[in-house]
Amino acid sequence: MNDNLPVLYISILLGILGIVAIILLRQIIKTRKIENRFSLLQKKLTKERGTSEEYYELASIYLDKKLFVQAVQLLQKALKVSDDIPEENKALIYNALGFAHFSQEQYDIAIRNYKEAIKLYPQYTIALNNLANVYEKKQLTIQAIEMYKQTLAYDQNNTIAKKRVESLEKRFAIK
Repeated sequence: MNDNLPVLYISILLGILGIVAIILLRQIIKTRKIENRFSLLQKKLTKERGTSEEYYELASIYLDKKLFVQAVQLLQKALKVSDDIPEENKALIYNALGFAHFSQEQYDIAIRNYKEAIKLYPQYTIALNNLANVYEKKQLTIQAIEMYKQTLAYDQNNTIAKKRVESLEKRFAIK
């Protein structure tokens, strides 16, 4: 029994290292794929005018990298060339713009963009949640609760909205 113990420990260690290596390799491949797409889009969009989808995709990568100013510029370009895209897609762009401004603590501009997204696509629960979150940051509790409740009207299972409504109502004794 004692002779097999080191072999067991080494086997477990090798198994764990194998799993970590696989996870790490997958992450490297994913990152490389994103960086290749990033480079390709950057080159293309500096040389020629792109589609709103291309601007949005590149802006999303900038958002992931927390480069909000560059993302805002690209999202604004996406809106300028977005004449032929569905309202839901425009709503995605406005929501991303709202997120970029929110991340820079430009709350009033974020609110304007989230409202525009909701105007274009009223049941867009992510934009509703985001708008409620901005209202919370600005300490506009009543508006925040209203937005979270509006989110729940479209998606009763939205855990974020449920938790935030309960928390805000408890904290401020609102019903």
